[in-house]
Amino acid sequence: MIRNTRTKRAVIASALITAGAMVLSTIPAQAAETTGVTATTIKLGISSPKSGAAGTAYKKVPGAMKAYFDYINANGGVNGRKITLVSHDDGYNVKRAATQTTKLVLNDQVFAIVGALGTATHRNAYKAANLAKNNVPSLFVNSGFSGFANKALYPTTFAGLPSYPMEAKVMAKFIKDNPVLAPQASFLIAQDDEFGVDGIAGFKEAGHKFSDNPILYPQGGLSSTIAEGALAKLAAAPGKPVLVLFGTTDTTATLLKAAEKLSLTTKFTFLAGSVGADATTLLALGVKATTVDGVITASFFPDAKDATDEYVKQFTAINTKYNKGVPFDNTVLQGMNSAMLTVQALRAAGKNLTRTGLMNAIDTKGSTFASAGLAPLNFSATSRVGYNGYWLGQLNAKGELKPFGGKLTLYTTDSTSGPVTASTFVRKSIPKNGIPNN
Repeated sequence: MIRNTRTKRAVIASALITAGAMVLSTIPAQAAETTGVTATTIKLGISSPKSGAAGTAYKKVPGAMKAYFDYINANGGVNGRKITLVSHDDGYNVKRAATQTTKLVLNDQVFAIVGALGTATHRNAYKAANLAKNNVPSLFVNSGFSGFANKALYPTTFAGLPSYPMEAKVMAKFIKDNPVLAPQASFLIAQDDEFGVDGIAGFKEAGHKFSDNPILYPQGGLSSTIAEGALAKLAAAPGKPVLVLFGTTDTTATLLKAAEKLSLTTKFTFLAGSVGADATTLLALGVKATTVDGVITASFFPDAKDATDEYVKQFTAINTKYNKGVPFDNTVLQGMNSAMLTVQALRAAGKNLTRTGLMNAIDTKGSTFASAGLAPLNFSATSRVGYNGYWLGQLNAKGELKPFGGKLTLYTTDSTSGPVTASTFVRKSIPKNGIPNN
């Protein structure tokens, strides 16, 4: 009898332990859906360069996002919750980006990653931090890598830029349609990773043939020596060659300063990618105003110096109050716009906020979000592409980007074989006082 009782107790205890283990095994998955969310707060995280060469240009991104979130918090937050942003510096280094993103997920317990910057950096960080396995949303990545739009490979990622193949295709059409540029030799200097590979693929898709093989440099590795050597070699081409640079703003600055040193600033027509031609940063890095004057670049935003633009005007006011001492430029504009998209996504996900609900909200409603972008957003159940178009402008000595030829023409396309066509897209007006009400 005693033995039976003991056996019965053992069986009951074993059953309770098994049941408890089952409960414990299900709690983490359920809890993960609301990690970083309380009744009054939402914790978000960003890993981006705040130091190093790339940090000169992009250290303003997290500060701009925080400034906009602070503004929203001061006006009631999102469904009664205040947003906090945890920011870590990865120095535009692949290994550090992996470490910092992992820290955001495991140590800081953020609800979602927002505004991560860089192709190779975020690609590696995405894998290292197991964002897919942990179902952590990675919103509005500051990269045009076409792979981030692949839901099978990056199921929790949403791109924040048009793709680099799109940009290259638009650039190729611009060169082809311009009677001054088309007859000239053309060359490409590109970052030697998915960034540059995407650009090369886009030019190839468009049928554009460069006059020589692309000159490739490692991420963050366009030294003055490499730049000067490249320019000296390419300067042998007749006429005024078109020199396309697919790199970050600090590498554009390195190239332009090399041209100054070699007295080659008027030898080339410089055509810089959208992520590599922030005039404020170029001037801050020591490029002469006379060299900046005439640089052509692609953009999907209004110029940050266009005080007549309603988004620029509102974001400038927010920046002045909540991001004191930081001059408003294209990088700040990008950061604030990403923050506005994030707020709309959080609102669209509803009061019962979950990670899956947040991603579903962008899939179903993201294309309707208000945005400073002059190109349409393309989020849908089958698309994680951010924007899909560009316009071409030319910088002047003041660092203002003016439409090339005097008229702003937006071109839209896709990342593969679709045509490049002029668009009649008209963006939504900014919400009243810049506060989303979706």
